[in-house]
Amino acid sequence: MILAALTCLAQGAPPVKIPGVGIEDPRVEVDVGQAPWSAIGRVQTELGGRCTGFLIGPATALTAAHCLYYARSRHYLQPGSIHFVTGYARGAFTGHARAVSFRVGPGYDPLQEGRSAGADWAVLTLDTPLGAGGRFLTLFASAIAIGDPVVLAGYGQDREEVMEADLACNVSGWAGDGGDRDLMRHDCAGTSGTSGAPVLVRQGERWVVVGLEIAAEMGHADGVAVPSFAIRP
Repeated sequence: MILAALTCLAQGAPPVKIPGVGIEDPRVEVDVGQAPWSAIGRVQTELGGRCTGFLIGPATALTAAHCLYYARSRHYLQPGSIHFVTGYARGAFTGHARAVSFRVGPGYDPLQEGRSAGADWAVLTLDTPLGAGGRFLTLFASAIAIGDPVVLAGYGQDREEVMEADLACNVSGWAGDGGDRDLMRHDCAGTSGTSGAPVLVRQGERWVVVGLEIAAEMGHADGVAVPSFAIRP
């Protein structure tokens, strides 16, 4: 559900607008060994797909459901072909697990994404407890207000060797999908590959998840997330 490929521009043409980012790129590299970034990982499939996900328990992670669907076969991937990697930066990583099962948000239909976008989430059960010792994130149970500050961090396909975050963005609105499910809009920068990433809010010394990234707009920083209160892991 995330955006068209970049268009090649001729010499002398205007600067490339990265989908979901735009010309002015506010994203910065973050330290994958520090919280909350240490709970965020790459979701990789053996067919070459790459998205972002995050731990919500010792051996439980969330990502976008559309990341687990293979359009050519019109089937979801086998769990064992889905890998979750934490602490990834430039080829090194701190943890690796395979999915042993996953569950997609009730009502999500990859062939009717516009009508079911609010259910575009999936819970992965992992074969290794990468979130042991409390290294996982908590879902916030309520809606947050338009204008509230948020953070988006993930592995964009334009710089997939590092995790980057937009540290200074905001909730920009609320909408619904065609099936009357809630969607949260924000002005954070995040391109293809960031699907499944957490939209975060800091509460004192801890971070909580207020949304799960599923889509972005062409040409400028503007994204869509499933609100955390709508996710039932």
